[in-house]
Amino acid sequence: MNYYIVIPAHNEEAHLADTLNSILRQSLQPKKVIIVNDNSTDGTETIIDEFLELSPIFEKLNTTSSTAHMPGSKVINAFKKGLERLDDNYEFLVKLDADIVLPDNYFEKIAFVFKGNPQVGIAGGFVYEQDEGGEWKLNHPMNKDHVRGAFKAYSKSCFKAIGGLKSAMGWDTVDELLAQYHGFEIYTDEHLKTKHSRPTGNAYNAKAKLLQGRAMYGMRYGFWITLIASIKMAFKQSKFNAFVDNMYGYFEAKKEQSPFLVSKQEGKFIRSLRWKNIKRKLL
Repeated sequence: MNYYIVIPAHNEEAHLADTLNSILRQSLQPKKVIIVNDNSTDGTETIIDEFLELSPIFEKLNTTSSTAHMPGSKVINAFKKGLERLDDNYEFLVKLDADIVLPDNYFEKIAFVFKGNPQVGIAGGFVYEQDEGGEWKLNHPMNKDHVRGAFKAYSKSCFKAIGGLKSAMGWDTVDELLAQYHGFEIYTDEHLKTKHSRPTGNAYNAKAKLLQGRAMYGMRYGFWITLIASIKMAFKQSKFNAFVDNMYGYFEAKKEQSPFLVSKQEGKFIRSLRWKNIKRKLL
């Protein structure tokens, strides 16, 4: 199966070489890898140039954006610029972070999933992060049916159906909700273990703390689902402030009448799906 990878990279000199080496070791090689050097001020471009000489699958795109490391909009805007360099001659497309190390058979397994079940629209493994003692431990997502945004693979039909990715916080939730709206399945494989060199959110701007609540508003969750999701998130993170920040962000977006990320019909489906999952877990 043909597949493309797009890697947004902003000041990733400490991690990028490991990520690109793990791509070179793949048993199923990508047709092309677009590395988007997004306004880096360190040695990121030098590392990219070294890999351009190692393999013709790599292509560099230099772009300029805000220097603030904000989740959502910055990374997806860079991804979209890389996407413009690609044609439609692929079976699946991958958005990959520049600090992820993949097992050698990762994309061979992903290709097998897409080929074996055309209903799968989004697929991926699980992420492991190193603790203070140096041990690699599973970073549990809130939902084990969720594929982390750091290494998402989309079938072409699914990616087209959902209209690509949203340039906003919550993009890696709304994509899965819209995929299900269009009849696609989400597939996760616990045997595909990736290594995340930098724990999630370590480089994010302080303003990012309100964006999760704003995203919940944008996905048309409504008050009660936002409340329940925020309580669950705060409990998982053992941070009461996460609940406060989420709700503040939600009401701030509501007051401003921020634009929604989904249509009314899609929002109705999303709320129904969320309530179904909440009831299933409670019962």
